[in-house]
Amino acid sequence: MKKPFLTIPILALLLLGAHMLRQGDFGLTASCAVLVVLLFSRQSWVRPVTIVSLLVAGYVWAEATVELISFRQAFDLPWKRLAYIMAGVILLNVAALGLMLTRWARRWFDRGEERASARAAIFILTCVSLALARSQVSFPILLLDRYLTGWGWFEIFALSYYAQWIGSMMLLPKGHRRVRPRIWGLFSALFFLQLGLGLIGMDAMLMTGALHLPVPALIVAGPIFRGGGFFMLILFSVTVLLVGPAWCSHLCYIGAWDDCMSRLGPRPAPGRTLGRLSLLGRGTTLALAVTTALALRVAGFPAITAVLFAAGFGLVGVGVMVFVSRKRGMMAHCTAFCPMGLVANIMSRISPWRIRVGEDCTRCGACYTQCRYNALDESRVAAGSPALSCTLCGDCVSVCAHKQISYTFPGLSSDNARTVFIVLVVSLHALFLGVARI
Repeated sequence: MKKPFLTIPILALLLLGAHMLRQGDFGLTASCAVLVVLLFSRQSWVRPVTIVSLLVAGYVWAEATVELISFRQAFDLPWKRLAYIMAGVILLNVAALGLMLTRWARRWFDRGEERASARAAIFILTCVSLALARSQVSFPILLLDRYLTGWGWFEIFALSYYAQWIGSMMLLPKGHRRVRPRIWGLFSALFFLQLGLGLIGMDAMLMTGALHLPVPALIVAGPIFRGGGFFMLILFSVTVLLVGPAWCSHLCYIGAWDDCMSRLGPRPAPGRTLGRLSLLGRGTTLALAVTTALALRVAGFPAITAVLFAAGFGLVGVGVMVFVSRKRGMMAHCTAFCPMGLVANIMSRISPWRIRVGEDCTRCGACYTQCRYNALDESRVAAGSPALSCTLCGDCVSVCAHKQISYTFPGLSSDNARTVFIVLVVSLHALFLGVARI
């Protein structure tokens, strides 16, 4: 098949871009131009993304047609020629959509077919999530909207492209184990970089200007002290419902520090002390966080007092990372100290996502030395499931040479369950990367 097959889809996308340029949406115009370029990559995931884009374009053109004709009719102006022109534009878009659905298109987009559907799903889900976040708040939530008016959609497109690229690597079990700590660290670094820049005067780097300490315990303690401000608690809860305790291994801005510290130490080894503290230690810190916040509120202490308590709590947590996690090679902060880790583990019982060990496990012990959450040892493997501290990080799945450890979800095979999990968690990572700021 020859390249001229792409002529009509290219014209349809460029026409949409020109319409958006006329509306002052430079970001969508640039996105349409980049999508045109991607058509020549022949990557299979580009075809479903283009199909969805053309479907959205059809809605845009239909809405524009109704508005323009209604305007002309309201002022008793000629409108039939306009109707013919818009009908031609819509027919061009329909023709482009039809071509993208043919076997010719499937033959053209023949690269990377194995993971194309998942990559396209990541791109589309990230794009829709960021677009919804952008449309539902009263202030510019994306950085490009803050610094370059009208370019927010290009940031959405760029983050969606980044997400599918990350997903293409994480969809492979070994790629997941290699890439996860890197993108997790990237998110944490960018989160705190934006906070730092905001504190030195770049106000656009902050979400609203109402600062709070980035200490995970404040997700639950903050609303108790303030009597309001439930955004982070709601975000945390929805995330746990979607991907279980994966918040703690993929999305927490502080957890990435603990992961980094543990990787500076020896290879992980199951420990009974950390195992006991998984419930007892984190239960104690959760109780302390809640009761302290409530006591400060009832006693009428000023906010600065609460800030000092929170800062002290956070510094103790950092000390646990530096002096315990680094020494043990285990994520002691997340598994024995962080109260939100316990909340995530308990709430995840509602989520259907699980890690399961197969009956044909050889008990080789390879997974013991990969689990930094102290969730796997001989007894847990024999039981067929990890301990409460499991965060669905997937390192055990990646390292199991016998394919006896897998993600499970009701109604899905283990391979499909893992694919859906990666699609969700990578999309959430990209969403957080775009909107998670203080």
